[in-house]
Amino acid sequence: MSARRERVVGVIPARWASTRLPGKALVMICGKPLIQWVLERTRLATRLDEILVATDDERIRSVVEALGATAVMTRVDHPSGTDRVAEAVAGREAGVVINIQGDEPLIDPGLINRLAEVMVEEPEWDMATAATPIHHCDELDKPSVVKVVSGEHGRALYFSRSVIPFVRDTAPAGLTHWRHVGIYAYRREFLDRLVKTPPCVLEMAEKLEQLRALHLGGRMKVLETDEIGLGVDTPEDVKLAEIALRNNGMVSVAS
Repeated sequence: MSARRERVVGVIPARWASTRLPGKALVMICGKPLIQWVLERTRLATRLDEILVATDDERIRSVVEALGATAVMTRVDHPSGTDRVAEAVAGREAGVVINIQGDEPLIDPGLINRLAEVMVEEPEWDMATAATPIHHCDELDKPSVVKVVSGEHGRALYFSRSVIPFVRDTAPAGLTHWRHVGIYAYRREFLDRLVKTPPCVLEMAEKLEQLRALHLGGRMKVLETDEIGLGVDTPEDVKLAEIALRNNGMVSVAS
């Protein structure tokens, strides 16, 4: 008798408050609210057994439910999207939980599937995330571009806003710097442990919550991808997203 496959739940955090773009989940992009674009892309991920939108605002809940999706009301005061995701799945059957950024209208369904497959088929991992090669030197010194280094079998060793690895003399052949892509898959038990643990010193220094997982000894797989992602955080990002959606043939040029 074959073992039962773990249930995979995708959660899209969508809070109302945003320092640079309040209510961004409902900002219109090429005629649709941002959350609709994210939902439509996420629904293409065939390895998800359920999709939830975790929100703290009735306006977002109303739009999500009108789209035929499930919205879960969560607290307003969560310090991070991870905490919101954990509350959303509380009491639900979920062996694997995938935190899907609510501000990425071009999220890759294939990457979501790959994360789900790793967590289901390779039970030794507590978490999984993704990274893409850095091709432009100017990104190495940008604190907004989070770098990651991995070890054997793609296990995450460290994340930083600084350049890692640092090249002291001459870069060895084959060296690649990797940019972290902010999507996470969690083993349910590890997610519950993570949100119950206070931030560690490294997390507070770098302002990177994934460092808490490494501090706890979590085994995190880093998947390689060519997808950089396009987060919508400012009014300028809305314009970039519209251009990208048209360039990817997702809307007509005339719209």
